[in-house]
Amino acid sequence: MKRIHWILLGIITVVSFVFEMTQEPHHWWERIPGFYIYFGFIGCVAIIVISKALGKRFIQKDEDYYDVR
Repeated sequence: MKRIHWILLGIITVVSFVFEMTQEPHHWWERIPGFYIYFGFIGCVAIIVISKALGKRFIQKDEDYYDVR
């Protein structure tokens, strides 16, 4: 990326943090630092684990699936 893109990205990041820290929390979980980071990570891991389990259960067949018939 060009240097101006990195500078703009840094400015936007700093402004975002300033606005986020000055905002009044509306719910109890907004008072937990980094809550949405943890929530997103746990949600992503849950989607991966559930999709792998469903894939093994409904899509994956035995090795001799076509040989038996």
